[in-house]
Amino acid sequence: MAKIKVLIIDDSALARELLSKGLSRDPAIEVVGTAQDVYVARDKIVYLKPDVLTLDVEMPKMDGVEFLRKLMPQYPLPVVMVSALTAPGAQVTLEALELGAVDFVLKPSSSFGNRLDEMFHELAQKIKVAAFVDVSEYRNNRIVQTHESHRHLVGGTDKIIAIGASTGGTVALRKMIEEFPPNFPATLIVQHMPPKFTKMFADRLNDHARVSVSEAKDGDRLVTGQVLIAPGGFHMRLKRSGGIYTVKCAEGTPVNGHCPSVDVLFESVAAEAGGNALGVILTGMGRDGARGLLQLRESGAKTFAQDEASSVVFGMPKEAFEMGAVDSLTPLSSMTDAVLRQLEGAKV
Repeated sequence: MAKIKVLIIDDSALARELLSKGLSRDPAIEVVGTAQDVYVARDKIVYLKPDVLTLDVEMPKMDGVEFLRKLMPQYPLPVVMVSALTAPGAQVTLEALELGAVDFVLKPSSSFGNRLDEMFHELAQKIKVAAFVDVSEYRNNRIVQTHESHRHLVGGTDKIIAIGASTGGTVALRKMIEEFPPNFPATLIVQHMPPKFTKMFADRLNDHARVSVSEAKDGDRLVTGQVLIAPGGFHMRLKRSGGIYTVKCAEGTPVNGHCPSVDVLFESVAAEAGGNALGVILTGMGRDGARGLLQLRESGAKTFAQDEASSVVFGMPKEAFEMGAVDSLTPLSSMTDAVLRQLEGAKV
């Protein structure tokens, strides 16, 4: 089987050397070149023809976002961003994901000093996934635009919506949430993302939504027209006291390799809300959320999964579907409408 050809773009000579050596350990990956800036990278892309790019978020001359803005319409390639755990790094990374980057990894702290091997492994795994992602929709800016749903929820509902997502989820969630009517039921979301990123992600969603979107805080009460995003590094669970629903956010060990975990959220929603809930699992790598979605379905909740054609990575939805956890495989473009139709049907 042919190796995945990778071009590394980073302004740091040390970073380029470390990334090249680290990725070259993987027998499925061939580092075909490195570039210290995007101008050198542009030329190397043409004659090296890499399958995947790794791109430093913050670089001189032109940052990763501006490079993607120019690259993707002309020469779309799968890109994995390499980001620092800083507010500016998070901001640029989220913009890069909206512009077509497939995923990102965090640079270890202390100038690559800590958890280096762990980072190499994570980056290699995400490169292997990215190599099979079709990014052709970004050519000539042919990106599916978000739109305001033509459907509106007549009257209120006391349903609880629970959504889980991973790779490709930032774009998928934005497309869904921008279609939520103002009186959409209280919604809990786990998107696999580290601390700092979740707060910034929630704020970006809130800027474009007709519902209120925020990073969840321990003890937040659920109300109609509100979306809560699980904070990075914390598991989020639903709690019920009488007719009042709140969330509990607490640090914990990773579940399925993630904190927050979709399974943790879904299992708590199944236990506390049961048939009064509705579960959605979106694009993502791995199997987090599949078991929890099955518990939701068995508790009486209606369950949806994003279909393969519209998923960046048909991993989490596929696992849930094969487990028998899914009532309906649904394209992303009609997911919000499908949920609204279910909510309206449940009120009859």
